[in-house]
Amino acid sequence: MSSDEKPINVFDDFTEHSPKTSIQTWLIGRPLATKDAAEQTIGKIVGLAVFSSDAMSSVAYGPQELMLILAAAGAGAVHFALPIVFAIVGLLMILTFSYEQTIHAYPGGGGAYIVARDNLGELPAQVAGAALLTDYILTVAVSISSGVAQLVSAYPILHDYRVWIAIVMILLIMTINLRGVKESGITFAIPTYFFLLMMFATAIIGFIRFIGGNLGTVINPPHMEISILQPISLFLILKAFANGTTSITGVEAISNGITAFKEPRSSNAGKTLVWMALIMSTLLLSITFLSIRIGAVPAEGETVISQLFRTIYNGRGLLYILSISSTTVILLMAANTAFADFPRLGALQAADGFLPRQLTFRGSRLVFSSGIVALAGLASLLVIIFQASVTKLIPLYAIGVFLSFTISQTGMAHRWWKSGHLKPDEERVEAGSIVKYNKGWTFKMVVNSLGAACTFMVMIIFGVTKFQDGAWLIIILIPVLVILFFSIHSHYKHVASRLSLDNRQIKKHIKRNRVIMPISGVHSGTLAALEFASTLSEDVTIVHVSIDPVETSKVRAKWETWGDGYRLVVLNSPYRLFLEPLLEYIDKIALIQLPNELITIVVPQFIPKHWWTNFLHMRTAESLRKTLLHRKNIVITEVPYQVE
Repeated sequence: MSSDEKPINVFDDFTEHSPKTSIQTWLIGRPLATKDAAEQTIGKIVGLAVFSSDAMSSVAYGPQELMLILAAAGAGAVHFALPIVFAIVGLLMILTFSYEQTIHAYPGGGGAYIVARDNLGELPAQVAGAALLTDYILTVAVSISSGVAQLVSAYPILHDYRVWIAIVMILLIMTINLRGVKESGITFAIPTYFFLLMMFATAIIGFIRFIGGNLGTVINPPHMEISILQPISLFLILKAFANGTTSITGVEAISNGITAFKEPRSSNAGKTLVWMALIMSTLLLSITFLSIRIGAVPAEGETVISQLFRTIYNGRGLLYILSISSTTVILLMAANTAFADFPRLGALQAADGFLPRQLTFRGSRLVFSSGIVALAGLASLLVIIFQASVTKLIPLYAIGVFLSFTISQTGMAHRWWKSGHLKPDEERVEAGSIVKYNKGWTFKMVVNSLGAACTFMVMIIFGVTKFQDGAWLIIILIPVLVILFFSIHSHYKHVASRLSLDNRQIKKHIKRNRVIMPISGVHSGTLAALEFASTLSEDVTIVHVSIDPVETSKVRAKWETWGDGYRLVVLNSPYRLFLEPLLEYIDKIALIQLPNELITIVVPQFIPKHWWTNFLHMRTAESLRKTLLHRKNIVITEVPYQVE
């Protein structure tokens, strides 16, 4: 090492410090160390509950929303529901095959966002991100509102309190999710499997009674809320199909959350996805068929699923109560899928610089706490605006998710095309995965292209048929969000370029420090700040803005005694302004500032003993600091003085 070089000393230190017990630890559990992350992963059984509750629970309201549209043409038109559901199940199978491929191609998770980013570019990726984030917010609002609707069906007296009940449920699920993936997964597994048990029991008993010829029809069905009948038309059928496709939203959730699964992640996630698709298909077809056979009437007053339960179980007995309770709980828990995926997707976009960086930080329980809280707040706002009405929220739903489906399918089709144009021993490293030659690339590309075409058509159908009902809001919102994302990204890029050390010119070292210390009076805090200021430079100027001549004379007198010879500049302010004269003085000093000179503003900061006494004191130092922060070549230093 030459004599000109200075040794670089690097010390690694490890702290054993752990957060103290507080209300937060009591509410969401003790903090987890980073090394515990591997232990927080989940298996297929719990994963099905965490990531599939949204998709599976939609069988409780999807058929109703489909039948509600058909009922506009009269009770006879409801029979079209079953063929429409068969078409929906076919679409579900295509999506399942596609996302199963996505899971294995992108084991790091991220779903449509990562697929679009790696295969289609930044703009499609941000469109997919905006669509999915919007959909997750709506998933919470719709699921919670639907769960509350089931509760109100059983207990009509609660109708006027449905909005508050929904908000309380959102906050409860938020709290559970803040406790961590593993703990929230175990919590949600019990109600999820209880729901599946009751739904399959209902379907089996219903089919047994149907075959035996004693299924019967709904007793005292609710009044059909239709004033004018419409003719059966292609538009009506397509609108019903669009409403019914809300039953398959949530299919992408598992591909977004692969990292939450135990190893082998892709295998476990893929199997969970297939299980989910089979369960959904069976229940969708069964519930729709039985609901048509009993003559269920789609209405806000009582849900179709409630009518099905009380018909099959001959009234509102114990089995009805258990079934409606399981449905209510699973609909409430369905919001958990969004709480599992929204923070992960937000963290991915934030890591790429398109959302605030705070979303990338994990909380004390190794979950993305900021994303969880943000989701709860936005969903609660929607519930309040739309008064927890599923019918009002549904038109906003599904456009976003089908847009993300389309982008994801298109991205995967392009990936298979790239795979097919590689040599067998060649590979292409991308940000989210490694592309290798795949001998079945042609078939897979065709399937994904078909899926993209189907989901694109569904999105268009949904947008056209639901445009006047509120879908226009989402059509406008997604581009606005994309513009916002790119604005955030532009800001981060600008900041990064300004902070970069590349091509940085070596500036002259600072050789002189000019210190200015504004004071309002002479007291112990002033002298403590002066003592600090004197360590920075010999050139220290004390500035007092004179608002009251009497007070100024007291300051002069005290400074002669306690000022230790440092110069005092008094700025007269006849209009009783404080900041403006001081800033004007600082500007004058800045004009004569030398290239190698630094101006430091030392601000005495009075700190009262109790926080609640802050409002009794003027926060002059804080106002000055905020104003001066935007001035170049000026350093602001606060010197706190605590009063015991």
